[in-house]
This record gives sequence, C-alpha cells and structure tokens, in this order.
Amino acid sequence: MSTHTPLLQVLVVDDDLGDVALMENAFADHSVHSKLHHVADGAQAMAFLRRESPYDDAPRPDLILLDLNMPRVDGRQVLTRIKADDDLKAIPTVVLTTSAADSDIFSSYTAHANAYVTKPIDLDDFDRVVVMIRNFYGHTAALPRRTSDEAST
Repeated sequence: MSTHTPLLQVLVVDDDLGDVALMENAFADHSVHSKLHHVADGAQAMAFLRRESPYDDAPRPDLILLDLNMPRVDGRQVLTRIKADDDLKAIPTVVLTTSAADSDIFSSYTAHANAYVTKPIDLDDFDRVVVMIRNFYGHTAALPRRTSDEAST
C-alpha cells in the first residue's frame, strides 16, 4: 500500500436526508480523506454493493453506515445479506439508527454488525458520534482494501 492517505469510501444507507446531511458535514469538516455515497433504502444498497445498474461504477466501500428503519428493504435485511455474502461480509458495517431497542441491538450483533450506535437527538451529539466513527475507521482501525479499487480513488 502506498504512503499517501487512502480515500475512505463510505456507503451511507439511510432514508433520512437530514441525517445524511449531518453525516456529510461530519466527514467533510475533518481530517479523514473520505467520499460518502448515499442510497435511501436497502434495495439500492444491495444494487450499489453488487455494482448493479445504476451503480455499475460504484467503488467498493471501506465502511457502511446502515440505518435499520427504511422503506422497501430495511437495514436488518441488508445487514443479513451483506454478512451472508462472501464478497461483502468483510466490509465493516456500523448500524447507525434511532432505535435503542434491545431486540434491535441483539439481532444486529447476531447478524454480525461491527458496531451498533443509536443516533443522538441533539445535533452536537450526533456530529460528535459520527466524528468518532469516522476517526475510528479512518485513523485507528485497519480496513480490508481491494487493490483494484485503489486506482479509482
């Protein structure tokens, strides 16, 4: 791997555009060189991850931020599909959702989520939490990368 700071490709799967905007701000205003990609539901997420139309040229994400409660295909189904797919299961997937239900936390970890974070209501707290996730996956954690995608960054 080269010595330059690699681009952190992040897939945000969330139907709340306000939360997506907050995540974009938290990633844009700080030190991690990143690109956020957004899809609004689980069906779009799976098409993105499998590089199906209209996402034929989608990069492989280094991190997935996944909401649970979405239309069409929800985050629970997406998490199960990602972690059952040999090509996708190594991608760190953080459940970032409004639900604090014990059943959602338990089922997410049972489905092999890498972390479960309840979205704070307070905007400053929301920003702080997303920055902590960004810093951990952008600076601290070693992430699996595909060499074929590094050329496209």
